[in-house]
Amino acid sequence: MSSALPPFPKPEEPFDAPQMLEVGTSSDEPCLRADAARNRARLLEAAARLIAEQGVAGVTMEAVAAAAQVGKGTVFRRFGDRTGLLMALLDHSARQLQADFLGGPPPLGPGAAPLERLRAFGVAVLYRSAEQLDLQLAAQPEPTRRFSHPAVGSLRTHVTMLLRQIVPDADCDLLAHTLLASLDPALIHHLTRQCGMPMERLEAGWLDLVARVTATPPPGTGR
Repeated sequence: MSSALPPFPKPEEPFDAPQMLEVGTSSDEPCLRADAARNRARLLEAAARLIAEQGVAGVTMEAVAAAAQVGKGTVFRRFGDRTGLLMALLDHSARQLQADFLGGPPPLGPGAAPLERLRAFGVAVLYRSAEQLDLQLAAQPEPTRRFSHPAVGSLRTHVTMLLRQIVPDADCDLLAHTLLASLDPALIHHLTRQCGMPMERLEAGWLDLVARVTATPPPGTGR
């Protein structure tokens, strides 16, 4: 079962703050009216409660409508289908992660060396994916759209930017894909739940991969 999602912003709070890389389907949704924003937050809160109580399998459009005490048509109009609803839940979490790596404290946020930030980024994504694994797997876009989704693109942009500062002569765009592939939720599911690998091993593997890709010594080696 996925862990509880972060609390949702209150309706009176701005939904676009802080300024971050675009995720989700905001381009398809012009600025929501206050009542529409309240309804959206209410539906997402209901869905998050269902996940916490029953797991992702308990999240259906009908169940969310009942939990939020609205008509089923309201849920379909706001999110389109179940995948759209799950993606909206993930987008909220993605925005929080972006706030951390774009403006949070170091080493994940600005103020640390690019190599330290890249190490911290992978560890943060790894544990976030593990905590929300069922939700992430259920909400993944179908394969031909997976890598073009804005949330995935924002992570790739950040990794590419860090790589260009660490290894400017490398094909950083392609290397970013390679690094992010090691953080894919389906792979994390296989390694942790099917192979029984502890998270500490995956974290050490990320740090080792970064060291090899960037030709830098692993952390703690003293070299």
